[in-house]
Amino acid sequence: MKIEYDPVIILQNLIQFNTTNPTGNERECILYIKDLLSRNGIDSTLLALDVNRPNLIARLRGKGQASPLLLYGHVDVVPAENQSWTVPPFSGEIIDGYVWGRGALDMKGGIAMMLSAFLEAKSRENELPGDIVLTVVCDEEMGGTFGSKFLVENHAEQFAGIRHAIGEFGGFSFYVGNQKYYPIMVTEKRLCWMKTIVKGTGGHSSQTQNKSAVALLGNIIERLRPFHFPVHITPAVRVMIEAMADAMPPPKKWIFRKLLNPIWTTTILKILGEKGSTLSPLFYNTANITVIQGGAAVNTIPEQIELKIDGRLLPGFEPKDLMNELNKVIGYELEYETLMHDPFSETVDMSLFPTLSQILHEQDQQGIPIPFVLTGSTDSRFFAKIGIQTYGFLPMDLPHSFSFTEYIHAANERIPITALQSGAQAISKVLFRYGI
Repeated sequence: MKIEYDPVIILQNLIQFNTTNPTGNERECILYIKDLLSRNGIDSTLLALDVNRPNLIARLRGKGQASPLLLYGHVDVVPAENQSWTVPPFSGEIIDGYVWGRGALDMKGGIAMMLSAFLEAKSRENELPGDIVLTVVCDEEMGGTFGSKFLVENHAEQFAGIRHAIGEFGGFSFYVGNQKYYPIMVTEKRLCWMKTIVKGTGGHSSQTQNKSAVALLGNIIERLRPFHFPVHITPAVRVMIEAMADAMPPPKKWIFRKLLNPIWTTTILKILGEKGSTLSPLFYNTANITVIQGGAAVNTIPEQIELKIDGRLLPGFEPKDLMNELNKVIGYELEYETLMHDPFSETVDMSLFPTLSQILHEQDQQGIPIPFVLTGSTDSRFFAKIGIQTYGFLPMDLPHSFSFTEYIHAANERIPITALQSGAQAISKVLFRYGI
């Protein structure tokens, strides 16, 4: 492998660009990628709503035997401030076989895999079944206004003819008991950010107010505990749970299948402990209060408090459904304003899933690929609007003791070097098998 194709070196370089969003300032990082591609004979285009926040698109020309395949990901990262890091978060240091730094998992590690595979494919361009379109975007972490949303709404012609895409999140290994799985994301929960106002009795803070907005807020927070929302079994989750259960020995498989019975779902999730907490958002619409604003003086009880709520909808549900569920759970009739919601098709195209599963099986016969519903939100919602099915496929063979969800967005974010290398190899295989 040429040194420039090495995903480890690429990732170290990517991490060293501080692309914290807000405000992103991804320009220098994107220009590094553009230069890397140029040095290897690949032209690329920059498209931007803000000159300091460009997006990059590059294309390899295949034989035309398959429709184009999209590889996409983002270089912006969440803040690392106010976290207890062992190493500087933008150092990209290698310690104990891991590359450390903000974005190692989300998702500069994935970008490094894609770039490594894309560069290697350039040397065999005439063997590609179809065109490969690489798209590296900004602003995913704050909603995509300057990134994928901008591209889809203003430059959709760049993606003409594309039916399938490889993006985040999925392909990382995780365990239930001793059974190893590789979830491949095929759909995701829908983003639903909302705002509401809690009103109560105001007055002097020397007096007791049981009906103040603050007291009401306390009641609301207490009722927004896990498992208080109604259970929903969606088709995609049913396929996922059945695939997982099939790989388990009895009686575990029988118990696990009870997750698909709404009468038993909550009980089984509690029995599963930490794994149950990880799986629980797959069965509920969720709402978390993330911003609280109210009060102007320390000696005055405010009459109202504004709340901003991060809601996540299961496929098939709309904001009004979550609003109704919220009011039933909290016991108050609040009015909500939708701040952001990106609906997209409920149809899931599984046609590339067998190819991705086979590639994972070739690399690790112990792990079982399963379709996966992502509980978070990615840029796939924008590409879905122009008919592109995204598969979350950034393969990472992780140690049993390493929890992907524990380190993403957290202090000491890191990725095993072996996972980076094998992930790049897996994506490379996709490029040459896609459409065959």
